Amino acid sequence: MQQGNIFRHWIIFLFHVSWIWSLAAAQVVYSVTEESSPGTTVGNLAKDLHLNLQELETRGFQISGPNTRYFEADVKTGILLVKDRIDREELCSRNVKCSLEVEAIVNSPLNLFRFEVKIVDINDNVPSFRIPGIVLNVSESAFPGERFALAKAYDADVGSYSVKSYKLSQNEHFTLDVQNGGEPTMSADMVLQKALDREKQPLIKLTLTAVDGGKPPKSGTLHITVNVQDVNDNIPIFDKPLYKATVLENTPHGATVISVHARDLDEGLNGEILYSFLNHDSDNDVDTFAINQITGEITVNGELDHEKSNAVEIRVQAKDKGASPRASHCKVLVEITDVNDNPPEISVTSLVNVVREDAPLDTMVGLITVRDIDADKNGVVQVRIVDSVPFTIKNTYKNHYSLVVDGTLDRERASQYNVTIKATDEGVPPLSSTSVITVHVSDVNDNAPRFKEPVINIFVKENSPVSAVIYTMTADDPDLDENAKVTFSVINKKHKNNIIGSVI
Repeated sequence: MQQGNIFRHWIIFLFHVSWIWSLAAAQVVYSVTEESSPGTTVGNLAKDLHLNLQELETRGFQISGPNTRYFEADVKTGILLVKDRIDREELCSRNVKCSLEVEAIVNSPLNLFRFEVKIVDINDNVPSFRIPGIVLNVSESAFPGERFALAKAYDADVGSYSVKSYKLSQNEHFTLDVQNGGEPTMSADMVLQKALDREKQPLIKLTLTAVDGGKPPKSGTLHITVNVQDVNDNIPIFDKPLYKATVLENTPHGATVISVHARDLDEGLNGEILYSFLNHDSDNDVDTFAINQITGEITVNGELDHEKSNAVEIRVQAKDKGASPRASHCKVLVEITDVNDNPPEISVTSLVNVVREDAPLDTMVGLITVRDIDADKNGVVQVRIVDSVPFTIKNTYKNHYSLVVDGTLDRERASQYNVTIKATDEGVPPLSSTSVITVHVSDVNDNAPRFKEPVINIFVKENSPVSAVIYTMTADDPDLDENAKVTFSVINKKHKNNIIGSVI
């Protein structure tokens, strides 16, 4: 009868494990619009995870992990709800894909379900420029076709809600040329179409409008003031329109990145050039670099971080020193390459307080998450257990692992284990970190009491009084608490007169 019960429990255990495996293979994905009101339904977790609705409350069904701020589960209905305001731009910046990994945990038995919630963008941001307006000094001798770099607009939204077009107010002298290199590199140049005459019109006021792709669209404006100035008839010309450089993220302050060079055919002050960054660009990462205004040498001016920004586009201006200075510009693309400067981070997301000493193999003891924010091989992590213990680490999903029983437990030999987990990345040189998990082993009644001697010979005087103590014996049981309490009884009465003695 006992063997039949064990077999049935083993079959149930195998079915449970295979069901967990199939559920992990088909991860549930939900979508919710940012700024949704608290209480908004995201999805039916109980239905999609195949959980018994009546057992949710008793099994302690709850949301866990780093994103519990935004979601909660109704244990009465099994519905996943929005808990707090979700701002896609705050969570994912300008990344087109924005999703949150969420975990749900149930107990008895302990199980973990992972699912993904995609955050859908809404058009809740207006295109804007870093400055309200710019002033351009344009010589009246400027030739048609001469280009003037304009500020880029910034829109925190992505995809179809980002900046999609620029418009220039109607005028007879300038047209707009928009370069669309794909989000978010869209920029606009103002192109001279008709020759200027300072004597007729010394000042031209224009408006540049940036429009996003929302319906209805949102827009922001930049005021442009064109001062038409007298002849300085040659503009600086860069050796090439685009410079490219690569720099390690741990490059020290002051190190040279690249040098740009422009030439001006004019003489004297009209031919002397000063270099600068176009300070009306919207990319704040430009502040991590500096340029020598005389030589055009670009150097590191701040802390570089590949994890925050792996490339920076800088627009450099070359302006002469003429009384009516003229300028041109080029682009510098700096790629920031990763170095292995972040060790893996180990966090225990859930841990069973006590595991029975008769726990079968693969019994889940704890849930572990390992994260390394470096890129490529510097962010690939190998996880292992340092000690020789009856446990092992199994990878369950991406950077999630489970600590499971991998050997025989015996509380009488070891009532607890300090399991040291080590995570090492594949960088050169590799970085690692460790975490110690304490696992307590609970007792089961798996030891019989033992007498110190297998056979005891007792000699009794024939005139001994009734109830007299004739011998004191002891027995040991290595189990704990109730499992170790021993009682004695006589189970074999061979004396023909059935004399019964008290055993203490």
